[in-house]
Amino acid sequence: MRELICIVCPKGCRLRVDEAHGCAVTGNGCPRGAEYGKIELTNPTRVVTSTVRISRAAHPRCPVKTDRPIPRGLIFAAMAALEAVNLTAPVRTGQVVVRDVCGTGANFVATRDL
Repeated sequence: MRELICIVCPKGCRLRVDEAHGCAVTGNGCPRGAEYGKIELTNPTRVVTSTVRISRAAHPRCPVKTDRPIPRGLIFAAMAALEAVNLTAPVRTGQVVVRDVCGTGANFVATRDL
């Protein structure tokens, strides 16, 4: 039995996930909590946020994030992919900065107009 705190909503339900019984989840206040508990134990994923270099902009760095969660085990590889990125202004919110991060189908997108 594993215990987790759900991060899907602000309630922060205390989940109990029973791995011996097919990842049965209890303690969730909504169906999204049950889904989160199962995914967190079987294939944990995260949305990755960071910054990349940008030239000719008001700031030297542009914030970016993945447009969907990626497997937690690929976070360091995804961050390494950002090291070579150097954008040139103008950049718009939602603009794709890196496509198909680590073969996951997720993209890094800009999260600020610069």
